Amino acid sequence: MATLVRKAKASREEKDYLPNTRRIAALAADKKAANIKAYDVSGLTVIADAFVLCTATSEPQMKAIVNAVREGMKEIGVAPLSTEGAVSGGWVLMDYGQIIFHVFRQQARDFYDLDGMWADAQEIKLEQG
Repeated sequence: MATLVRKAKASREEKDYLPNTRRIAALAADKKAANIKAYDVSGLTVIADAFVLCTATSEPQMKAIVNAVREGMKEIGVAPLSTEGAVSGGWVLMDYGQIIFHVFRQQARDFYDLDGMWADAQEIKLEQG
């Protein structure tokens, strides 16, 4: 019985990244990011538990999305561990530990095809209108 309790508790704890995953997606949506997807990669890789991907239609929009996510997460006391890429390069990655957030221009998203690479991952349901 104790084993079952420990497993249930571990399962709940493993999903503690979902609220912040959904927050990141909502912050991106507020800046009109397109094709927002979130994947639970917790059983597939050790680098993160979730990936959030979205597409920006322009460099100014990409910058707005990155800034909105950075500021929105900062409001709840969460800062990225690192940020890679560049708005001018068509791709920015923000590493929040359990969650990795990717903002792409469409050409870069097609090129890197993370949606295809992580096709075995379960998609996380996002509450977006």
